[in-house]
Amino acid sequence: MTTTLITGANRSLGLETVRRLVDAGHTVYAGMRDPASGDEARALGAHVVQLDVTDQDSIDAAIATIPALDVLVNNAGILGTSFGVDDLDAAAMSAVLDTNVTGIVRVTQAALPLLRRSDNPVIVNVASGVGFARWLTTPGHDEYPVPAVPYAASKAAVIALTVQYAKNLPGFRINVSDPGYTATEFNGFGGHQTITEGTDATVALAMVGPDGPTGEFHNRDGRIEY
Repeated sequence: MTTTLITGANRSLGLETVRRLVDAGHTVYAGMRDPASGDEARALGAHVVQLDVTDQDSIDAAIATIPALDVLVNNAGILGTSFGVDDLDAAAMSAVLDTNVTGIVRVTQAALPLLRRSDNPVIVNVASGVGFARWLTTPGHDEYPVPAVPYAASKAAVIALTVQYAKNLPGFRINVSDPGYTATEFNGFGGHQTITEGTDATVALAMVGPDGPTGEFHNRDGRIEY
């Protein structure tokens, strides 16, 4: 039996990842800041745990409720309050980095002792093509028109930290996913992909075996070359 923890699991991409991994036979722990918002995850058969990626005590308490762990999906993230340069300040930058980047480090470090006991430890970090410089600079890509600085910078950091974790933990399979431009609350449901299509890469990477890829960046079409 594969045991999986998913952060930011009460809605959108996180909730759909819960659904698909429960359907695949995983025992899923659905982490979320407010367990009262977890009825949909519970209905899917997940175990709801209170987990705020910006609060180490919350993370430690959540991890303590999980008896074993094989897969960690670091999905929680925020868009932030700055969408250009005129509304950008240090506080806006720090808030996004604290959730989207430092939050991944907090949860991953807390989960490492459990993951190290697994026969097939897997970590999937959910990033975005908005953090991929080649697409930010390529006209015609969905990411090209995005002006936001904090979100793009945070997702670029997620891609880099995934590579570094994979180098440090060669016995793990550690990869990063790009959901693509998916219709979610993040973008006012303006994306052209369905919520299921937006979780294709994350779900596939959550199910890799010991001989699967590591240190790679994938979208639903497969590996993205750095």
